[in-house]
Amino acid sequence: MCCREGPRWGRGHCAPSPTLLLGLLMSAAPLGLLGEETRQVSLEVIPDWPGAPQNLLHIRAVGTNSTLHYVWSSMGPPAVLLVATNTPHSTLAVNWSCLLSPEPAGGLTVLPRDSVQFSSALVFTRLLEFDSTNTSEASAKPPGKPYPPYSLAEFSWNNITDSLDPATLSATFQGHPIHDPTAAFANGSLAFRLDQLVWGSLPSGFVQWRPVAFSQRQRGRDSALPCQASPVCLTLEYPLPQSPIVRAFFGSQTNFCAFNLTFGAPTGPGYWDEHYLSWSMLLGVGTPPVDSLSPLILGIMAVALGAPGLMLLAGGVVLLLGHKQCSEYQPIN
Repeated sequence: MCCREGPRWGRGHCAPSPTLLLGLLMSAAPLGLLGEETRQVSLEVIPDWPGAPQNLLHIRAVGTNSTLHYVWSSMGPPAVLLVATNTPHSTLAVNWSCLLSPEPAGGLTVLPRDSVQFSSALVFTRLLEFDSTNTSEASAKPPGKPYPPYSLAEFSWNNITDSLDPATLSATFQGHPIHDPTAAFANGSLAFRLDQLVWGSLPSGFVQWRPVAFSQRQRGRDSALPCQASPVCLTLEYPLPQSPIVRAFFGSQTNFCAFNLTFGAPTGPGYWDEHYLSWSMLLGVGTPPVDSLSPLILGIMAVALGAPGLMLLAGGVVLLLGHKQCSEYQPIN
């Protein structure tokens, strides 16, 4: 469906260490669910050949009449494959010899094939950095001095088994460049953290995020910085690193699009403050979630709007009572 080249930020050459955290919330509908309201969710690291890193994660959400499959991998550039089927019995089949070959088409399938109702993929290809205080056009192209990009296909990633937590349905892919002559990642890493699974029943997909990132772990308003997206363009305009799992499932299809995300602004907080950047997005099927007002906000609005109304009502009652008392007054004579 879409592919993201990588985040960009400005204002000086700040090496991306210690941490750039990208949170991917696997979603498939609003919290007000339609259709199946419960699913059995499981996380499984697909074992590969002995000695190879464990970097293929399968998340399966089984409902009464359907199944959602999320397949995450750090082979090549980090990527996620999303497949929705119309049966609770669909399974993921992996042919490792084919998947690891130069032509991986057919190495990853969801069976039965005719049960697939929707499929898409998201690939993270590059991390870009530039030196500029002008980010007005940063979503389209780096407005200042660009630095050599970091190809995420050339990162070394952790063993996903070490961070897998089935109790919280979470896992983290964490990596650093294989070749890092400037030691930019000497004390840090790039991490993809996966959690929070919800679902729906409509066979259509979406990628959604709020236009904000955070430069501190607390994610407070004082650490918020803007996030801008470039216009979507076809990948035929320039080559992109290939993801083995995407090629394994989709074959030679090339109907992919690309866009850049830029983090930062000329003023205010930024990555350079704490050497930390956190950004989250939703990838799923169904109707995209819609933000609603929290009970606290509703309570504040009720108090703020209700108090003046009560004061006006009380003032009206006082005036009416005062008028009645005046009308009942009897003259001395």
